[in-house]
Amino acid sequence: MFRAAFARADVGLAVLDETGARLRAANPALCALLGYPAGMLAGRPLADLLAPGETPGDGIRFWRRADGAALDVRVRRNGPVLTVEAVDPDAAAHSEENREALAAAGLGEWRWVRASGRVILSRRAAQILGQPAGTAPTWDTLRQAMPEEAMERLAAAVRTSLAEGAPYAFEGPLRRIDDGRTVVVATRGQPIRGPDGAVTGIAGVLQDITTRVQARDELVARDHRLRAATSIARLGIFEWHMLEDQALWENERMFEIFGRTPEDGTIGKSEFLDDILHPDDRDRVRSAISRALREDDILHVTGRVRRKSDGAWRTIDMAGRFERDAPNRLPRRLIGVVADVTDRRTAEERQTLLIRELHHRVKNTLATVQAIVGSTARTASSIESFYEAFVGRIKSLAHTHTVLTEDTWQTASLRDLLANELKPYAEEDGAAGAADERVVLLGPDLDLPSEMAVPVGMAIHELTTNAAKYGALSNRRGRVTVTWSLEPGEAAGILHFRWRESGGPPVQPPRRQGFGSRLLQRVLTAQVQAEVVTDYAPEGFSLTMRAPLPVRNRTLNPLAG
Repeated sequence: MFRAAFARADVGLAVLDETGARLRAANPALCALLGYPAGMLAGRPLADLLAPGETPGDGIRFWRRADGAALDVRVRRNGPVLTVEAVDPDAAAHSEENREALAAAGLGEWRWVRASGRVILSRRAAQILGQPAGTAPTWDTLRQAMPEEAMERLAAAVRTSLAEGAPYAFEGPLRRIDDGRTVVVATRGQPIRGPDGAVTGIAGVLQDITTRVQARDELVARDHRLRAATSIARLGIFEWHMLEDQALWENERMFEIFGRTPEDGTIGKSEFLDDILHPDDRDRVRSAISRALREDDILHVTGRVRRKSDGAWRTIDMAGRFERDAPNRLPRRLIGVVADVTDRRTAEERQTLLIRELHHRVKNTLATVQAIVGSTARTASSIESFYEAFVGRIKSLAHTHTVLTEDTWQTASLRDLLANELKPYAEEDGAAGAADERVVLLGPDLDLPSEMAVPVGMAIHELTTNAAKYGALSNRRGRVTVTWSLEPGEAAGILHFRWRESGGPPVQPPRRQGFGSRLLQRVLTAQVQAEVVTDYAPEGFSLTMRAPLPVRNRTLNPLAG
């Protein structure tokens, strides 16, 4: 009866001799498993059946078939009888060493048994969940340890997995059972099916990813802080991938600076250097990029780019650093920032101009004071009369400066600007506009907005100073006639202004253009868009100006109600 059961067994069976080193008998199932004809294993040494390096013993072992192929088998020994079964590759890999490797990686194994509703936990899985080792909590117990929102997500993932028979993955917070501490766990599961195909449970792994999630959240927070800082600083952030010559624009400010929309796309290096960058700046920018690559240094360059939206040229500052995958390898990408510094550069140029103008005005003011002293001294009959006339003229000069430096939203009368600048040179006893008066002002009452009054006042000051130094106001016979009118045109009209000198020394055209002349042209043409014509006729200098009056926008006036 034993021999019949031995022969008909579905699993491989072998009987060892007294030494345990040789097979006394092997059933047909073992012969078939190892690829031998029935009866051919009897008398063979056990070592012939083991793969090279393998030793006899229980558990999953590596045996050798008749054709030399390796085979994973599970061996159990009971006295002299060996039971040998083929092992699925996944089961073969699932050894005690694998369990230790899973634990070392922070992974715990678990299995949900549908029939009992309990979850079987490995030691590591129980440790993660705060459960005593060897316990099998119910699914409902674990549900109570999770916030409602996380529980709903997990339940939905499990339902989908069971319905489709597919694996699922989940990450979410969980409150440990033992100490109540909240951890973030990641779990993966796979439905288990019985012989009839019905789902009998779910098996999976579990990992505590709290530290990783905290690090990830900190990186996200740092990224948000960086983006907020660059947004406040109005910096564009970009990446340029060198091999593909493709750019990635990280924020909306990059699109604003270049006047592009997301639909327009970004700009690679070739397009930037060949089409977008100003031709005069291309060689310098290329050299800066090459130098930064060669010296592994920070790229910092300034250039002008044409904005797509309106075609305007804008000045940008660009800074970046090339990143390498490994030391001594070519960089793969450039990460950097871009700032539109056009307005700042314009303000710096304006500030430089104003500082030079300040120095020039101080110098001219001193020259004017000197001329007032001389003129007053020649006509004064006593110290008292000199003092009275001198103080009056100095006050007039100071008043002109006050008009020019009043609140930005105030207006100034053109007549007052002229009168207060020229008053020190006018005849005290002359009637306004009289034929024999040194200074004649003819024109309608006209208030200039401050953005026009300041540059026009500067020009009047320059004309007056030049006339006092070299022209009609440098002697007693000279005369200055100023006429103006408002002509139709533009939105608010066009100012027609003429300054004409006569009776002074013979005029000679200047050999070179001094700062005063350059300032006069720049102020009038650049700041008030004026057309200026000068004439250095021998009988007297003259200047004609036509300038559009700016439209006043009362909604921008802080004094308006």
